[in-house]
Formats: sequence, structure tokens, C-alpha cells
Amino acid sequence: MNAPETRASAARGGAIARWWRAHRWALAQSLLRLREHPLGTLLTVAVMGLALALPLSFYLVLLNLDRFGQALGENQALSVFLQAGDAQAQAQALARTLRGEQTVAAVTLKSPRQGLAEMAALQGFGPALAALPDNPLPWVLVVEPRVAASPSQIAALVRQLRADPRVALVQDQGPFRARLDALRGFGARVMQVLAALLALAALLVVGASVRNDIQSRSHEIEVLQLVGASAAFVRRPYLYAGLWLGLLSGVVAVALTMLLEAVLAGPAARVDAAWGGRLGLVALDVTPLLALLLAAAMLGWLGARIASARHLAADEPA
Repeated sequence: MNAPETRASAARGGAIARWWRAHRWALAQSLLRLREHPLGTLLTVAVMGLALALPLSFYLVLLNLDRFGQALGENQALSVFLQAGDAQAQAQALARTLRGEQTVAAVTLKSPRQGLAEMAALQGFGPALAALPDNPLPWVLVVEPRVAASPSQIAALVRQLRADPRVALVQDQGPFRARLDALRGFGARVMQVLAALLALAALLVVGASVRNDIQSRSHEIEVLQLVGASAAFVRRPYLYAGLWLGLLSGVVAVALTMLLEAVLAGPAARVDAAWGGRLGLVALDVTPLLALLLAAAMLGWLGARIASARHLAADEPA
């Protein structure tokens, strides 16, 4: 390596060392400034943590609402009850016809004997069914449309089945699914608006905290600017302080959400058991929790960046 390359390498190493020393000093200063006002820091973190916990909790509710919808038949299965007294051959013929439809994925037959056994398994129905002289239940076809089938195609299939003289009743959950989808869409939009408003509130809280800190250190900042300190050097401790405030508030929000999950675990388990374990209510996994921590840290940094840029520029000496 020749002399120019050696000098260039040494210069790069020196620049990296200076950069690291400057950031290490700013990081230490930000922690010291937060420790100087423990009550203010605690209140700021608590307010931001509560604000960020609300959209995360709402996301948990929407997640379990999706599971609830899936358990209640989001697969769009239709129950087709044939006329009483129809023979097995007629039920099988209709099943073969339906399997040839492009919108149908599968057709399952349930005999009257199977239907009677299912009703007898329900609490309180056994003695009543045993007293019947014969089986009054019809053949039932469970028709599962294809996943790619549109609501209009499913509605056309329902109309076709209801017009068939062999069919007595078609049980379709389409209207219920439409209401559930509308409710989930409304909930998702509410969560988005709530998250945006609370993110703005978090920015304002961090900005107010940084603004107060800058005003309390106006003379110190003026001296630094007079001796030639750059705007980035003066601003850097406040950016780290905002980052710490955001990260700590994210930790508080995650802790509050996990506490909420723990409090609701017992009632949720009882609801799931009442539905025969079909709901499968879930807790938040690690991905949204880590995303919240990252978003909270970025919000804290952004709030500090906006407040410090504005107030330091206003206080800069001519």
C-alpha cells in the first residue's frame, strides 16, 4: 500500500472514530437528560404507552373476530335439505349433478340416520328423539363452493337449488357472512384511523417534551452554537432522547397488551369451550409486537426531529 492510500485509510478510520465518539456522547447525554426529569419521563412514557396500546389491542380483537367468522362457516358451505320421504337414490343423483357444477368443490351426503344421531348427541334431545315412532329427518347435502367462487355465483347456485322440486330448504349463511365482512371492514378502518390519530398524539407528546428540554437549555445551546457546534451535533442528544422515549413507550404498550391477554385468557377459553373448541381464539405473536416497538421508536425519533429542527433553528444566533 502506497503513502496516499495509507493516508486515505487513516483518514477514513479517524472519521469513523470521531463519528462513533460523537454518537456515544449524544447517547449518554440523552440518557442523562431523561434521568434529570424522572417524573416527566415517566408521564411521557405512560401516556405514549397507553396511546399505542389501544390500536394494538384493537388489532387483537379484529384478529379473533376473523377466527370467529371462520368458525361460523366462512367456507360458505350450503346445507340442502331434500323433501321428506325422498330415497337415497334421489339424494345421490342430486349430489352427482352438483359435483358437475363449476362453482362446487365438494358435496357430502348426510343420511337421516346420521342426522338423528347428531341431534341425539345434543344435550336434552336424546329422550325426545327416542320417543319418536320413526325418523322424520330428510336427506341433507352439504355443498361446499369453491374458494374462488364469487358471492354472485354462490347466490345463483342457491337460487338454482331452491328451484329444484327435490329440495325442501336451502340453508345459506351468505347474508350473515356479508354482515360479518362489513363489520370486520368497519373495524379495520376504525383501527387505521385510531392508529393514525394516536400516532399523531405520540408525535405531539414527544415534541412537547423535547421542546421543553430545549427551552430549559437555551443558554447552553446558544453557547454551543457560538463556539461553532453544528446543528446536527446540538440536535443529536434530543433525537436519541426521543428514540428512547418512543422505545420505552412501546415496551409499555406491549406489556399492557400482554396483560390484557392474560386477563381475558380465562373468559376466552370458556367461550371457546362453549363452541366446542371450534373458535381457536389466538393471542398476538411476536411479529406485531416487534413492529410496534419499531414504530414507537421511529415515532419518538420523528417527534424529536420535528421539534428540535424547529426550535433550534429559531434559537440559532445570527
